[in-house]
Amino acid sequence: MHHALRIKAVHSRRTLSDLVNEAVRLALREDEEDLAAIAERAHEPTMTYEQFLKDLKTDGKI
Repeated sequence: MHHALRIKAVHSRRTLSDLVNEAVRLALREDEEDLAAIAERAHEPTMTYEQFLKDLKTDGKI
């Protein structure tokens, strides 16, 4: 992986540090979006696995 990053850095004329920092920022942004989605759904009612399966079958999804 290090070798691939070095090649990408040379071709893109960026430093390894820039590439790694960008990858970390993207990963953290995805985590932030996931946490926001979880927070938005925190007050939704819960259902059992069995109820979930029943709903999927009723909707014709399985």
